[in-house]
Amino acid sequence: MLPYRLDMSAANKHSLIEDIQGMGLGVFLCALGLAILTSAGLVTGQTAGVAVIIAYLTGWSFGIVFFVINIPFYVLAWYRLGRAFTVKSLISVTALSVMTTLIPRGMTFEVLNPAFAAVTFGAVTGLGLLALFRHNGSLGGLGVVALLVQDTTRFKAGYVQLAVDAVIFTAALFLFPATIVMWSLLGAVVLNLIITFNHRRDRYIAT
Repeated sequence: MLPYRLDMSAANKHSLIEDIQGMGLGVFLCALGLAILTSAGLVTGQTAGVAVIIAYLTGWSFGIVFFVINIPFYVLAWYRLGRAFTVKSLISVTALSVMTTLIPRGMTFEVLNPAFAAVTFGAVTGLGLLALFRHNGSLGGLGVVALLVQDTTRFKAGYVQLAVDAVIFTAALFLFPATIVMWSLLGAVVLNLIITFNHRRDRYIAT
């Protein structure tokens, strides 16, 4: 999930309360989307996808795995994207790790169609990420590396993420049924389309 570098002149117009509610809502929606995704046994891309696959294969908690995987990226984020961004990302990842552990205790599904789960995951998580981006936050992870590659090689961060996702989904084909991977791809497409169509910093000015 690519970190978003918002113009700080705009970000500073958000009050602390606005940041708390915006990021809180964003994290909750992302956690809800991931709960739906994992309840259907689907996977996704980026750091969350790696954590989901590890959790499936080991039986470990997704929240714990996701938190641990993100630790090395905080160091990169601190030096490349600044202290404020890193702190917000750390808070967001920690909150997501806790919420993804708690939500299944209050929500279970007797029947969950994989196509419905994929679309709902993409839509809900996409909205959550938009809320985080607009408050200069993120869920860290491989997006930090993508930005670093872009800054040092001029190779676009979006292409880096696509390459990483291609590797993750290819690996998933060897670990899970093809139908699971197919529906998972649908979820990833929905998520990315929502970000693509709705996330334009030139159209968003914090007030």
